[in-house]
Amino acid sequence: MKIAELFYSVQGEGSLVGVPSVFIRTSGCNLRCAWCDTPYTSWKPEGAELSLDRIMDEVNAYRARHVVVTGGEPMIAPEIVPLTARLRQVGLHITVETAGTVFQPVACDLMSISPKLANSTPGDGWAAQHDRLRRNVDCLARLLANYEYQLKFVITSPTDLDEVRALVAELGTPPGRVILMPEGVDRAIVRERGVWLAEICKAEGFRFSPRLHIELYGNRRGV
Repeated sequence: MKIAELFYSVQGEGSLVGVPSVFIRTSGCNLRCAWCDTPYTSWKPEGAELSLDRIMDEVNAYRARHVVVTGGEPMIAPEIVPLTARLRQVGLHITVETAGTVFQPVACDLMSISPKLANSTPGDGWAAQHDRLRRNVDCLARLLANYEYQLKFVITSPTDLDEVRALVAELGTPPGRVILMPEGVDRAIVRERGVWLAEICKAEGFRFSPRLHIELYGNRRGV
């Protein structure tokens, strides 16, 4: 598998924020989000080809009981199913972070689904393909039916909420499973957006997620 990075940190987003976890970041993505915070996995995919044995050796070197398979888009990685099976065999809690555009029968304890809103569309030659792929309601419904899940939306403006509400209603998702997170890789921007976004969460009954890794470490790799 092409792996952009593999590291030990704390989960920075979602319902398991703060939990020590090993992160396996696959390289390659079928989308090109305008605000992508890991362009080295999408716009210009980087990484090394690692065998499953090598990946497992590195994961097992850490004391964590949680592992996060992320990207890029891990659901398009060629060996994602056998990788998650190997992780399950050693008793790890597995989170898979996905945009919800592709289904694979992975082993997973928490499917962290981040459907991409219109705010993600790039303003260049990728726009048409991105918009065609970013919203796959059939795939989202299948993931929700087969896994414990959270729906995590990246928010840039209060106007994004119209799209969130529409998709949540279409999927029939309980508000407590919906997490809103401010977009940004700068501490000040994340904090500023977080203030008004927390108020929206209070009004709507959605959950709020910080970006703890940005707050702790800034916009760096391997954290």
